[in-house]
Amino acid sequence: MEIFINSCILALSIGALWWGAVLVVDSASAIAHKMGISELVIGLTVVAFGTSAPEFAVTLSAAFKGQADISVGNVVGSNVFNLGFILGGVAIIRAIQTNAKLVFRDGSILIGTAILLLLFLRDSTLQRWEGMILMGALIGYLILLFVQKDPPEEEIPERPYSFKDIPLLILGLILIVAGGHFLVDSAKSIALAIGISDWVIAVTIVAAGTSTPELATSLVAVIKGKHGLSAGNLIGSDLFNLLGVLGLAAVLRPMQIDPGAYEEIILMAGLIMLVVIMMRSGWKISRTEGIILVLVNIIRWYMNFSK
Repeated sequence: MEIFINSCILALSIGALWWGAVLVVDSASAIAHKMGISELVIGLTVVAFGTSAPEFAVTLSAAFKGQADISVGNVVGSNVFNLGFILGGVAIIRAIQTNAKLVFRDGSILIGTAILLLLFLRDSTLQRWEGMILMGALIGYLILLFVQKDPPEEEIPERPYSFKDIPLLILGLILIVAGGHFLVDSAKSIALAIGISDWVIAVTIVAAGTSTPELATSLVAVIKGKHGLSAGNLIGSDLFNLLGVLGLAAVLRPMQIDPGAYEEIILMAGLIMLVVIMMRSGWKISRTEGIILVLVNIIRWYMNFSK
């Protein structure tokens, strides 16, 4: 009976995620055109911040409890999952178009952020002043986006802006975050009921579960041809995770991590560079490149299980 109830909750959670993603993509697109800015900027900011909420909650909660490995591991693991399984998986379904701004401005900032983290965490600690630098970099990046104010894409939105779009965007983000939360809880309960170990649950369901908002939003966006929203959501979420979530966590409580976790940060930096190179090649992430990204993640998971 418990498995049946949790299966129903799981199905409802997936439905909430999908419905929320549709609301977010449609309303964000209309708001972007109304404000005279690109869908990419909306994806990099408002949508990315909303879909990063689960990582924010898990990381800050762990930081307050002094669980630095969980704080850093959740952010790094989520970013690798975003760029591997989600970006790769979405590209397999439909190639994702990119542009010069996404590659040279946002991609370069993401690479720079990864290198900065490699420097900060080389001594296995993230100090309060380092967290302040990360948060300052995020504020500077947001100011840059809105000062540049990229013009809207050429295509006409599916519908004109309505006063309902802002509350619909908020409702969509709430549905996405709530759907992701209940999806993780119900999936964990089902896994425990059928005898799957806590470790397997932690490195699969929990890691993937906090990234379900990005998956739902990016998938719906690319299906609707909103490539700026799709790619912007993932790149923006990664930047919010690394600069905002980790930065704030370190400001609240300096963190000491396991030296072995540094390998995952190196992997993340390498994956970020690979993704930016793919975005530049042909100005799209092709299905073949999507398969490569997914395979990289499968190999990474296999290596984690083998330790």
